[in-house]
Amino acid sequence: MDREFLTDLFADFGPVTIRKMFSGYGISADGVNFALSLRAGLFFRADETTIPDFEAEGSKPFQYSTRAKTVTVNSYWELPARLFDDSAELAQWARAALAAAQRAKVKKGKKAAGKPAKKAVKKTVRRVGKATRPPKLAERRRKRAHR
Repeated sequence: MDREFLTDLFADFGPVTIRKMFSGYGISADGVNFALSLRAGLFFRADETTIPDFEAEGSKPFQYSTRAKTVTVNSYWELPARLFDDSAELAQWARAALAAAQRAKVKKGKKAAGKPAKKAVKKTVRRVGKATRPPKLAERRRKRAHR
């Protein structure tokens, strides 16, 4: 799917921002990413509220394979093929996906707000070499040199 096709597809939904992402595009509205267009198809954001609708249509969650295993991403589900021909219903599904993405964003924000901030830990990096030897060692070597 190219950018122009996606723009036309979401015309009834409203203005969307389409950005290159992975091997396709990320689709967002109001600054919230709610859909992915990848080689494998078009995937909408889903949660416990909307997943039953996808299951009823026979859709599956987004999956990709690594060398070791197949990874399933339950937060994005494949858009039913019949919706590509029904722009009004696609717009309804897109609004539901945007709502799911917004709920996830709120949930994530609450989770982060409940945790205390981590304290910054200063890490000391020691390099091996004359100029950065620990002071005690350098001092001992100077004393030996004066004997």
